[in-house]
Amino acid sequence: MAISFPFSAIVGQDEMTRAILVAAVDPGLGGVLVFGDRGTGKSTAVRALAALLPPMTAVQGCRYACAPESSGGACPDCATLKAPGARVRTHRVPVPVVDLPLGATEDRVVGALDLERALAQGERAFEPGLLARANRGFLYIDEVNLLEDHLVDLLIDVAASGENVVEREGLSVRHPARFVLVGSGNPEEGELRPQLLDRFGLSVEVKTPTDLALRVEVVKRRDAFERDPAGFVERWRKDDERLRRRIVAARRRVADVQVPDGVLERSARLCMALGTDGLRGELTLMRAARALAALDGDDTVDDRHLRQVAAPALRHRLRRNPLDDAGSSVRVQRAVDELFAAPA
Repeated sequence: MAISFPFSAIVGQDEMTRAILVAAVDPGLGGVLVFGDRGTGKSTAVRALAALLPPMTAVQGCRYACAPESSGGACPDCATLKAPGARVRTHRVPVPVVDLPLGATEDRVVGALDLERALAQGERAFEPGLLARANRGFLYIDEVNLLEDHLVDLLIDVAASGENVVEREGLSVRHPARFVLVGSGNPEEGELRPQLLDRFGLSVEVKTPTDLALRVEVVKRRDAFERDPAGFVERWRKDDERLRRRIVAARRRVADVQVPDGVLERSARLCMALGTDGLRGELTLMRAARALAALDGDDTVDDRHLRQVAAPALRHRLRRNPLDDAGSSVRVQRAVDELFAAPA
């Protein structure tokens, strides 16, 4: 098994790491899109998340790693394993972080007929795909803006419903496919389709660091990791453990974090000032601020949390303004500064 770079050892890129942690606390946010220069740690951060997350409890024998408390109605495996009178066994498994390669076929993504069993035993059996493996975890797409259109359409449907429906080759299978979608890419290589862009809860921009000391520290840590991966991971193990405990505590706390009406009002004012379509911007802003407050150990969301998540939650929801050539990040920051500078 490949050794991942420790999440806590990542230098800089605070907005990216914060957004990934917020999505880990509240998977219902809708995932994270990371766009920026090559070689800025996008893939490193996502793959480091796999080693950081605490294991989850799943039904033993279920190919979709369903939770024991789930009803099992949408899962063909749990429909049998959770039948009346059946004894349900559970086990602890790592949270899946599944890579979706650009060249993946539709059969590999959604699943298909198990040809080996069909030929050897004459049975029509379903072989789960990448969407099944990603259930209750993370689906990572590098260079997401280069993904083929038919896979984009498929992901939009599954991300909206939380289920994967396969009807082909005499098979009719429906199984759970709830995952946090994480995409990364370089904007110079093409834009992301608006339909898929809207499915990401948070959007992060990463840039090559311009601070000399920071660049030197990045190179030193990466070099130390490549020369002795096991030793480097061991040196950062305690920091990763502290971060893991922080995530677990935040997940337990997030439902009890209060969001005052004043914070909701400022969220709405900010979205109105930016002209975002619909109410998804406010909802994402509220949930992200609440998850961040839970990470920080706070009981109530305040303006500090709102300011930190405003750009990731809103920058990809802005309409193009022909009279304003400023980038979306600049427009969000300008609106935030104006809102919080105004008297309450």
